[in-house]
Amino acid sequence: MILAAEKPVQESVTAAVWIGFAMMCVGMFMAVLDVQVVVTSLATIQRALNIPQEQMSWIQTAYLIAEIISIPLTGFFTRVLTMRWLFVVAVSAFTLASIMCALSGSFSTLIAFRIVQGFAGGTLIPAVFSAIFLLFPVRLQPLATMIAGALAVLAPTVGPVVGGWITQTYSWHWLFLINVVPGIIAALVAAVSLPKGQASFDQLRLLDVTSLVLGAVALAALEIAIKEAPERGWTSPLAAGLLGLCLVTALGFVFRVLRSPRPLVDLRTFRDRNFSIGCLFSFVLGMGLFGSIYLMPVFLAYVRAHNALEIGMIMLVTGVAQLAVAPIAVFLVRRIDERLLTAFGFLLFAIGLGLSSGQTKATDFDEMFWPQVVRGSAIMFCILPPTQLALGHLAKTAIADASGLFNLMRNLGGAIGIAIIDTVIYTRAPEHARTLVSRLAAGDLDAVKLLGIPPDALGSALLDPEKQAMLAPLVDKVAFVDAVNDAWALVALTTLAALVVIPWARSTPRP
Repeated sequence: MILAAEKPVQESVTAAVWIGFAMMCVGMFMAVLDVQVVVTSLATIQRALNIPQEQMSWIQTAYLIAEIISIPLTGFFTRVLTMRWLFVVAVSAFTLASIMCALSGSFSTLIAFRIVQGFAGGTLIPAVFSAIFLLFPVRLQPLATMIAGALAVLAPTVGPVVGGWITQTYSWHWLFLINVVPGIIAALVAAVSLPKGQASFDQLRLLDVTSLVLGAVALAALEIAIKEAPERGWTSPLAAGLLGLCLVTALGFVFRVLRSPRPLVDLRTFRDRNFSIGCLFSFVLGMGLFGSIYLMPVFLAYVRAHNALEIGMIMLVTGVAQLAVAPIAVFLVRRIDERLLTAFGFLLFAIGLGLSSGQTKATDFDEMFWPQVVRGSAIMFCILPPTQLALGHLAKTAIADASGLFNLMRNLGGAIGIAIIDTVIYTRAPEHARTLVSRLAAGDLDAVKLLGIPPDALGSALLDPEKQAMLAPLVDKVAFVDAVNDAWALVALTTLAALVVIPWARSTPRP
């Protein structure tokens, strides 16, 4: 049932198929980019729409919740609409919602259309990874995966640059309006170039609404819980209640879909060992990838006081390194066992993460250059081999559901990874600050150097409230840097630990 048994895809691929696939990649790029460009202008949108400070984050959270709910439903939508019309409908809805977001005159209207935008955008990502294995023969799948993977990872890298430039040059409305022209072109071209299929609207009558509600509530509760838990505490009533709700509804969802003859999402694919291991690596990659994309702007903005455009330019190093190594990764994935390449990629990625765990408050572009080069060089080896490992051997009928689950793991890894990073920063920074104050009180000259003040300027600073207040920002900044380093180290160790499952993966036939 799981192993591929259907007639293989034709060895020759027409130009129309490549053009249609390119349009799908454009749609996916828009959906991923949209999250990052909006981050740079949250403060601007807040002032324009008079949004309370404590509610501002919902502009992003609403999008992410809708996205994470729709990703695993991509398989069901594909069965109903076919791959071609699913993409056309999704990218059209995403484009229309983008227009309405730009025209929003109130917070509630913006949130409503961000939900629509996120739900439509969520299906675009797994649809592309499904298309890789449904449209292309085995020999071309690594190339198609490289194209999709490069764009999926490049979007968050260039997002701060694009968002910062738009914010400084135009108005916040253009953060959404930049999606309009590419969206219209992608929808029109894909409608005539992607292969035709037979829609099955009868599937709608078989929709398990209970499973849909249970799954949506579980994912939404998890997303909100991991957003609130770092600041409120994981054992706070809100976080604990949401996590409990997530657990109960998730168990109910799993129970229903496993017993259903026509499940909303086919979780039985997890019985396949390689698919499960591939999903684990997708989850860990999400932690490291989104975690690094989160940690760098936080550090550069707070410690180095860079603006959004400057941060984006510094972070471009990762994207350039990734694109430079991508052809090499495609060449090797056709010739070397996916397990070896996966191990190499995640080992290199862990090293790149670990190289960032020794930052100081003077760290800037030069010190961040080589860690970014190492991480960027590893990314395609963390995408291509695990994708082949997880999806390359599955039956065509299982691809759509499996792709949704595989991409969901990466998004969940990113969301949970950022929550863990925030927790580390919230908890470790005060501890580092107290340790630093104790060292200063003991007259530790190394601690004085960390603050960047002359040794003879300390004097009785800790006994003088005025001098304590003067030193507090310096202490807080150094403590924050140490907490960020702890987060880098934790993500690096997690990435390294994932390698222990490699021996359990099965070998797959070489193309």
